[in-house]
Amino acid sequence: MKSIALPLTALLGGVGLLVLGTGLMFSVIGVQAASANFSVLVTGLIMSAYFAGFVYGTYACPGIIRHVGPIRTFAAMASVASTLPILHALWLNPWAWGVLRFVNGLCLVGLYIAVESWLNVLAPSGQRGRVFALYMLVSQAALALGQWLLLVGDPRGFVPFALASILFSFALLPITLTRVDEPPPTHAPRLGLRELFRISPIGVVGAVGSGLVSGALYSLGHVFGQRVGMSEAGSASFMAITILGGALFQWPVGYLSDRYDHRVVLLTVCLLASVVATLAYLFALDDALWLVAIGAAFGGLVFTIYGLSVAHVNDLIERDRVLQVTGGLLLLHGVGATVGPTVAGAAMDALGPGSFLLYFVAMLFALSMLAWYFIRLRPMNRGERGAKEHYVPMASSSQAVLQLDPRAPDTLHESRL
Repeated sequence: MKSIALPLTALLGGVGLLVLGTGLMFSVIGVQAASANFSVLVTGLIMSAYFAGFVYGTYACPGIIRHVGPIRTFAAMASVASTLPILHALWLNPWAWGVLRFVNGLCLVGLYIAVESWLNVLAPSGQRGRVFALYMLVSQAALALGQWLLLVGDPRGFVPFALASILFSFALLPITLTRVDEPPPTHAPRLGLRELFRISPIGVVGAVGSGLVSGALYSLGHVFGQRVGMSEAGSASFMAITILGGALFQWPVGYLSDRYDHRVVLLTVCLLASVVATLAYLFALDDALWLVAIGAAFGGLVFTIYGLSVAHVNDLIERDRVLQVTGGLLLLHGVGATVGPTVAGAAMDALGPGSFLLYFVAMLFALSMLAWYFIRLRPMNRGERGAKEHYVPMASSSQAVLQLDPRAPDTLHESRL
């Protein structure tokens, strides 16, 4: 790993700065939308636009890269991404913010595709798993730290937007100054919904359900904190601890899932998460300290749902289909994340801020019941290929990083060297 240590550190440092800026933008938009008296439904729609742009970008950006090349694409996306936070500050309008968030999602997925493709070129076949784990760890830690950056300066002023713009700009320095061979073209994933559902209905509903939950949490967590009377520091801590809990719980949940049926662990995690959300609604709405503590347990459970869904589907397919199927699940997760903020925002507008927690109770309980139904429908998993795949921590990213997944075929990686 020594031979790639310097370029790997530079690329991961760039990714960390990009994700820091992304996390900060989620926070500041939630806070400033509330200050501008946008309804929670409107705020949810604005946030949904980001995920819509991200999903659209998974199809559009590979074509742009093939047309003009990865370097020009990266430069163009980076230039636009660094100006968008400033435009948010100058143009306080919900329609304008929706358009800007869509473009932001499109640009960021283009940047992630470029960086992740370079990581694929950089990582030797035998070290893909370690690079993948480092990438996920840096991403989750940066996303959590980005929540606290809201406290730098006046969260309702210009400073957070300027800081996000600076982070996006500085992210380019370690990436553009690193010498890495040009990556091969990245292809947009093919989404065969019927085929995916035939292979694993639990995997499909788990991918969509995890998007519905995580998209709403990222987008409206700060709005929820404000509406229940938390301070800015309290809201930032609630979100940061929830995300860090998700990172820390990956290992114990992974340990259990590697020893028991992935479906049963998924069912258990969803039920426990719905219980935690119920307890938060019943006993912790008026206590910021308890909400932060419960948030750690809640995040620790819900942020493993996507990884469990992917692990289960990988139990059922041949190794040479891993990228195609996992790319489809990633898009389904993105579709769920696009819908989640709008639905949760509508619930909060209609029923009050506490319904944010009830939204999670409903989504997670429905997901657990669907998992239970499909387990009963196929109790013996007939048609499995037989080998149980290990659980791998997963987070929403682009299709390019999926090639670093240690479960992907080795021949695919070797063909690029």
